[in-house]
Amino acid sequence: MRSVKDLTEDELKSLIAQVVEEKLEDLLGDPDADLPLRQEIHQRLLRSQSQPSASRQTVSAAEVARRLGLEW
Repeated sequence: MRSVKDLTEDELKSLIAQVVEEKLEDLLGDPDADLPLRQEIHQRLLRSQSQPSASRQTVSAAEVARRLGLEW
């Protein structure tokens, strides 16, 4: 294996990017990503997806900011 001092600038940048990406994945990754969903959760998600968007009550970010007295 080559020493860091022997790497080109591009190789060093690539190595740093890879290490940062791996660390971010460790810190921010979902530890449950490969686990199966419980059946009731799966069904709830399917029902939620099948609802027409008009029947879902949503509030815009601007409205939330207004209600909280924030400038948007």
